[in-house]
Parts: sequence; structure tokens; C-alpha cells
Amino acid sequence: MTVSPMFPLEVAMLPGQELPLRIFEPRYVAMVGDCMAMPEPSFGVVLISAGREVGGGDRRCDVGARASIVDCQEFGVSKYRLLCVMGERIRVRHWLDDAPYPRAEIEPWPDDPDSPADPARIRDIEDRMVALLDRIGEARGTPIRSREIVESAGVDPENRLYALASRLPIGPADRYSLLSAPSEAARVEVLSEALDTVAAMVEFQLSE
Repeated sequence: MTVSPMFPLEVAMLPGQELPLRIFEPRYVAMVGDCMAMPEPSFGVVLISAGREVGGGDRRCDVGARASIVDCQEFGVSKYRLLCVMGERIRVRHWLDDAPYPRAEIEPWPDDPDSPADPARIRDIEDRMVALLDRIGEARGTPIRSREIVESAGVDPENRLYALASRLPIGPADRYSLLSAPSEAARVEVLSEALDTVAAMVEFQLSE
């Protein structure tokens, strides 16, 4: 286990996603300074289950992902603009004191290698996503490049399921369920159920 700076957010960030941040709260300004002194600047990101990230007093989930800082720019006194890319999934083993900023003992949490995803199930999800996007485009009278949008998720095979999920309008709870699934096979089932929920909501809205 390693001790890592942590940045709780009100959204579950998935591996492979970009995370732009504006940093101005003093404790996170201090965090950025310490991160930028690292050979490979990074910090952990977890979902807040209750409360808000500003001011502390939040309740935090214990599964997240590591954010690598790929660009850091100052835009005033003690203010930063960051561009981060989410990387490996992590699990928090123990939260430490928040002084001077949130920190935790973390460890990587790779997928269970004995439960890979069924390629046929992934193709089924992709086809259903294309059909859903086509349905939305048809209702709006504006064609959507559905197949192109879905196929672009395959650019990063390692994070393909996460990339597919990022193209769906699902909430924090579904995103967290996806992130905390123990294996690829389990993640496929979570994503399939989330897709069913979104499709049902779209049909309900279009029927009104």
C-alpha cells in the first residue's frame, strides 16, 4: 500500500476519462504543489457518497481511480488549472488525517483475471447503444453518428467498458457500481442493466 493525496468528487470518474479541474481551495492548492514535486504527479479520486468536496465534512467511497496530472497551469495567485487523465482503479484501505489535505493508504485494484468479459455480450451492448442513440436522433430530427460514437470506445481496449459507459447519461450511483464491479464480466452486467434503465427512461420521455 502507498499513501496518496486524495481528491473526493461528487462524480465517479472512470479509468480512461479526462478530468479538468480548477483548483483554488487552499488545501488542494497545497496538494497540487506536493503532487507537482513528484516524479509522476498523481492523486486518487473517489466519489463522495454524502456532503460536498468544498469545506470537508464529506463521506467518501473507498473505490476510485488514480488521476495523472498531464497539464498544470497557474492562473492567478494560488490558483491552478489541471488536466488529468484517469488511470488504474484503486481501493482505499485506510483514510488518514485530512491535514493538510485528504490522504489515504491505497492499493491498485485490478480486475479478477479469471472472469473476463464475453465479447459477444460487449457487442450486444454496443448494438443496443447504437439503437438507443439512433432512437434519440430520430426523435430530435437530427441524425446521430451512433455507430461512430460507440466504436470510438474501442480505441482503448483496456478501458473499453468504461469508455462505453462514459457515452451514456448514467448517474453517479451507476457509474460507481460499474467502477466497483470486481471483474470485467461483472462490469458487463452492470453496464447492461444501466443501459436498460436509460433506454426505458428515453422511451418514457418520448411517449409523453
